Amino acid sequence: MKRVANKFKEFLRFIYDIWLNREIIWSLAKNDFKVGYAGSLFGAVWAFIQPIMTILVFWFVFQVGFRSAPVSDVPFLLWFSSGLIPWFFFSTALTNGTNCLMEYSYLVKKIVFRVAVLPIIKILSAFFVHVFFIAFLIFLYVCYGQPMPWTAIIQIPYYALCMFFLTLGFSYVTSSMVVFLKDIGQIIAIVLQFGMWLTPIMWDYKNMIPENYWWILKLNPMCYIVDGYRDSLITGVMFYQKLNSTMYFWVMAMALFVGGAFIFRRLRPHFADVL
Repeated sequence: MKRVANKFKEFLRFIYDIWLNREIIWSLAKNDFKVGYAGSLFGAVWAFIQPIMTILVFWFVFQVGFRSAPVSDVPFLLWFSSGLIPWFFFSTALTNGTNCLMEYSYLVKKIVFRVAVLPIIKILSAFFVHVFFIAFLIFLYVCYGQPMPWTAIIQIPYYALCMFFLTLGFSYVTSSMVVFLKDIGQIIAIVLQFGMWLTPIMWDYKNMIPENYWWILKLNPMCYIVDGYRDSLITGVMFYQKLNSTMYFWVMAMALFVGGAFIFRRLRPHFADVL
């Protein structure tokens, strides 16, 4: 019992350290976003051009080439973008979060620096781009004349928070492991490639798979996020109406975050030696 109490205190101390460094996190996240595109002609514009071009390519292939029909009485481009845009954030943030200790190795070696904030900085930097794409997505809906439920105002920030928290938990695990096993970065890239197709972003599992098997897909926490964005923008279903899915997601996300924080703190004293 005493050991559990000590672990809980250690975890609270970890959270408190992050809170104390919130101003540093915000400042470094803004700087990270700017530095990432420093030296290029168009600068940070590239952060927005590449995802937009990806959306256009997939739209051309599926809607123009395969002539995909509307899904849930919504034009395919809107339905598809509602799932792809959150995936953009997740994949970019997880990739950057995984490599953050390698990228900021000079800070890791400074004893006074709180290394635990580095994954947050990289995820927050990717979140700036995600906010733009949420606005871009809403703009598409307006252009198509597609009405949005008023609940989108509440739900989109909620699901964005869910995704931020989930990515942070993953990043604490992967960033601490990649320092000792460089192959982790390549494994994450492969998993993200498969994950994009296994997550129902480009296909409607509700019309393609028997309902008895939906639970298998929903084991993937990003399925909850993708469905959530579409619920926010299309159906108007609130997250508390999907109580089982919501509880499963938060139990999994909390377990991942606590486990990731524990692994990170345990391996933290050895980072500087390896880097």
